[in-house]
Amino acid sequence: MTAVQIIPLVILVAMFVIATKWPLNIGVMGLVASFGVGYFMLGMSDREILAEFPASIVLTIIGVTYFFSMAQRNGTIDIIVKGCVRMVRGKTLLLPWVFFLIAAALTSLGTFSPAAVALLAPAAIGFAYESRIHPVLMGAFIINGAHAGGFSPLSVAGVLVHDIALKNHFPISQGGLFTASFALNLILSVLTIVLFALIGRLRDGTAGQHADIDTSATGRPHGQQVLTLVLIAVMLAATLGFHLPIGFVALSAGLLLAFINIKEHRTFIGGISWSTVLLVAGMITYVSLLEHVGVIDTLAGQALALGTPLLIALVLCYVIGVGSAFASSTALLTAFIPLAGPLLATSSLSASGTVAALAIAATVVDVSPFSTDGALVVANARDHDRQRVYKQLTFYAGGVVMVAPALAWALLVPTNIM
Repeated sequence: MTAVQIIPLVILVAMFVIATKWPLNIGVMGLVASFGVGYFMLGMSDREILAEFPASIVLTIIGVTYFFSMAQRNGTIDIIVKGCVRMVRGKTLLLPWVFFLIAAALTSLGTFSPAAVALLAPAAIGFAYESRIHPVLMGAFIINGAHAGGFSPLSVAGVLVHDIALKNHFPISQGGLFTASFALNLILSVLTIVLFALIGRLRDGTAGQHADIDTSATGRPHGQQVLTLVLIAVMLAATLGFHLPIGFVALSAGLLLAFINIKEHRTFIGGISWSTVLLVAGMITYVSLLEHVGVIDTLAGQALALGTPLLIALVLCYVIGVGSAFASSTALLTAFIPLAGPLLATSSLSASGTVAALAIAATVVDVSPFSTDGALVVANARDHDRQRVYKQLTFYAGGVVMVAPALAWALLVPTNIM
């Protein structure tokens, strides 16, 4: 590798280390690094540096988080949760599956996975304590559910992975990616139930005294809630039936809700996930510069020297999985998916299967308490129980890191099922 390639790569590694150690947005660092490398090292203009700025992905993130912040604030999400909980009719061991499906539904409609976990964790962990279900089990199911739906054609992550793959000239099946993610997270959840049953922790005696869940304390949707539910249905029809861009559709639906509740419009704007916008925009912009100077091709060539394509794909799954347990999954996806390009070009591996395995390996490990999703579970544990939940979630996440990347690889890469 030349100095022009090594220096930007070292900067990328430093960015990940800094973002892991301190609460700094890696996307902001990516934009600043893009300016430093592009302007001072490569002599590029600002227009050239921003040539690959992901405008469509940014618009998708803004649109869906804008709309769903309103759905959360006007109580629509709460209505959906309570309605689903009523369906279990006191069968408390079904609750984890209820929250799995709610989380999957939210993310498949476009809610960003950390936002879905943030919306559901308070109610889900509270129900876990009341029904003596282990809070780590419940937390794992929320996160698995969020990632089960997290790669739908309407979701932020689904659009991101598809667009990156398309940009790197190996188009993938969006439906296949969604199906694979749902199936793998479903399998992981079943294995989690089996694990907790084997160690005798399905019922958690330390969670609190048993209390009946109030399955009747809810009202029917009214006013803005009815309109919000109708708009969700319209969004589904517009994007799936007529293939309209989800970002514009979600913004339009959100604007309609804003007109109805104009006094709170500023709080709705605040609900947009600006940190995610910065993260995705900065990382994709910087990785595009790495591609420009040949870093991606060089790294991919060195990876190909490791041996067979199947082995390389397994190594990539583990590297992205371990890294995502401590850093941003979205950032790692933007950096690692381009590496699969040369591998796919020189082998018979399925593009959809390989990319799906990488995407799943990067996200299922977000149950780690060092990630946003896992941290939300710990934060919603009861004060006296928070340290226990943190320790046990850490052990559980370690098991996921060891098993999940290999499971995703084994089911999706050698089989050429996609």
